[in-house]
Amino acid sequence: MATTAAPLNYLNNGYGAASWLLTRDHKRIALLYLYSITAFFFLGGFFALLIRLELLTPAADMVAPDMYNRLFTMHGVVMVFFFLIPSIPAVLGNFLIPIMVGAKDLAFPRINLLSWYIYVLGGLFTIVAAISGGVDTGWTFYAPYSTSASNSHVILAGVGIFITGFSSILTGLNFIVTVHRMRAPGLTWFRLPLFVWAHYATSLIMILGTPVIAITVLLVAVERGLHLGIFDPALGGDPILFQHLFWFYSHPAVYIMILPAMGVVSELVQAFARKNIFGYSFVAFSSLAIAVIGFLVWGHHLFVAGQSTYAGLVFSLISFFVAIPSAVKVFNWTATLYKGSVSWDSPMLYAFGFIGLFTIGGLTGLFLATLGMDIHMHDTYFIIAHFHYVMVGGAIFGYLGGLHYWWPKITGRMYPEGWAKFAALNIFVGFNLTFFPQFIVGYLGMPRRYAMYAPEFQVYNVLSTAGATILGVGYLIPMIYFAWSLKHAPRAGDNPWGARGLEWEIPSPPPTENFTATPIVTEGTHQYAPSREVGIV
Repeated sequence: MATTAAPLNYLNNGYGAASWLLTRDHKRIALLYLYSITAFFFLGGFFALLIRLELLTPAADMVAPDMYNRLFTMHGVVMVFFFLIPSIPAVLGNFLIPIMVGAKDLAFPRINLLSWYIYVLGGLFTIVAAISGGVDTGWTFYAPYSTSASNSHVILAGVGIFITGFSSILTGLNFIVTVHRMRAPGLTWFRLPLFVWAHYATSLIMILGTPVIAITVLLVAVERGLHLGIFDPALGGDPILFQHLFWFYSHPAVYIMILPAMGVVSELVQAFARKNIFGYSFVAFSSLAIAVIGFLVWGHHLFVAGQSTYAGLVFSLISFFVAIPSAVKVFNWTATLYKGSVSWDSPMLYAFGFIGLFTIGGLTGLFLATLGMDIHMHDTYFIIAHFHYVMVGGAIFGYLGGLHYWWPKITGRMYPEGWAKFAALNIFVGFNLTFFPQFIVGYLGMPRRYAMYAPEFQVYNVLSTAGATILGVGYLIPMIYFAWSLKHAPRAGDNPWGARGLEWEIPSPPPTENFTATPIVTEGTHQYAPSREVGIV
């Protein structure tokens, strides 16, 4: 019996290792990133598992305090630098931005591939550091502990982060040039998808902020190796200078992680409410506002570090300003849902989770931007809970929502929707059971980064560990059904969600060249109804 060959697409256009490892196709590079960051996600998750098991009891009876220090440091380093920062930009951004702007590839395909190799090289250095015994400084590498006191593998991990920073810079550069120079005819700035706006703002932070952390880590290595006095007061250096430099990048880096997730949620809310986004231009410009204001608030991490009270007051005030564009997004998503024809598909469940959990994370951030409250809760588990409500409840929910939404486009296959909804519910319940008790125990005074704690805090820690177990199972379920779907799930149509956008107008999976003819854009690419904002009434 004659069989019909599958249409040529980017997945079946070459099967050899070289066709993947030397590819210049942005879609294949996105998949290379997907496999890489997934490996780092589970490595970071393994460290988190050990941390939570240790904290089941008040005593340090599973690992010694020194090993505990290394576990939470490696968890932070791996999750922040090798999963959260590259997750959405390097995977979904790489795959979608050229298609969303009507281009055949990113502006610099070879540099795009180079950025993945740089990422892998940096990751290998960090893995070697972990295998060799890890780092015990905390992911913040505060001096002078990192520069002189620590006897762990600070330089090796620092070199890994330094190298990986170049990957981030090159990716941001590629996105900015692509958006400026390669948009399809008719695709004006105010017809761009909000996902692209979010990545444009993110790219600005990547390019402007990443060199600062790279130089800071390099200076730590220089001071540690050559004993030059930069940050260590014993050598004439200033440890507060390190904190200023570190947080000048690392606070905006929070927005590198959350802005792309906000772009994903903007797309999901429009697609599953079947409505134009409420206040398109406000949502677009709020991304840029978050990127700009985010560079002005680093000092709120130094309220108890010895900076002047007046500086603290200024940083506190500006920190409240950054909440305004974030609130604009939340209000506009909610207004979009109002009277929308909302469907409860699994990507939308993650969007609902994002809106609720990110709002909690953002509001508790305002508590910490207040001088008096921050002094009370500094270095407690309240910080851990706030950070994870933004990073996990925000960034990871956005990543998973986007992965489920565009999975049919990426692979040409659907996934079992029932299991996907069950996993989303599992992750939501497990996440809240893990981190909400930490708000309470932190407010009650339990400090972070200690292997031992007072016995009255044990019930909260048992709840957190139980929640982490549920959360871990929740993460495994999508891994299993995504892998299963590659061979066994029904084939996806070109537009299984009935969504709008250039990516839904091409086959699933897309051909290597994305478009057989350059698209001509005559209306907003994600427009569900006439709108004056995009010039169509």
